[in-house]
Amino acid sequence: MAKEVIVSAKKVRKRKILNRAVRLALLGLLLFLLILYIILAIIYNEGKFTVILDSNKTLQSGIAIYDNINDTIGKRKLEAESIRFMDNISFKWLPEYIDADELYGPHNGDNYIAYTFFVENQNTEVLNYWYEVVVDDVIKNVDEAIRIRIYRNGESTTYAKKSNLDDTPEQGTTPFRNIKDAESSIILEEVDNFQPGQRDRITVVVWLEGDDPDCTDPLIGGELKMHMVITENHTEPKEE
Repeated sequence: MAKEVIVSAKKVRKRKILNRAVRLALLGLLLFLLILYIILAIIYNEGKFTVILDSNKTLQSGIAIYDNINDTIGKRKLEAESIRFMDNISFKWLPEYIDADELYGPHNGDNYIAYTFFVENQNTEVLNYWYEVVVDDVIKNVDEAIRIRIYRNGESTTYAKKSNLDDTPEQGTTPFRNIKDAESSIILEEVDNFQPGQRDRITVVVWLEGDDPDCTDPLIGGELKMHMVITENHTEPKEE
């Protein structure tokens, strides 16, 4: 009888140890998944478009960026609002007032991202600066039909990837820069003779062009993550 009690006690103790190990394993797995989710959320951040001064040195030199006309204190980083879904549209559907003077900050519409910010020379010396658009990640080659229109003080340029059909610029667009790296600088433009007190108004509009021959069903579900960098006296990287 005593022997049976001892055997039962050992079984109970083993069961408790096993249950404790299972609980710890599940807790560890839950913690791992939570950390993984936080990391992915930070990396992808729902595809937000950001504008960044490339270094504190640029900020200290007098180049300031901000997206509120009533708050001209320079920021290190600006963030546009994301949209969860972007269907293809025609450039003809974009509103005429998309770069209106009274608009600033994020002003997205149906199936397009629109963001207006300001670059100001708050120094006492004449400066040059560059603005650069960098692609961080592309899924399902959605960049084949993406359009990026940049307004600077009311004058606009529309950028796009060259046609897959004949490797020529898409109609009415300036082609993306031909850089093969994973993180590609697709747009790089210089603004020179930037006078003290001068302020540039920049609006960035992004949409999926439905009239592009490369806008086909395989692009459905694609994603694009990119950011813009503002740099004083940028040294242009060499194309390969």
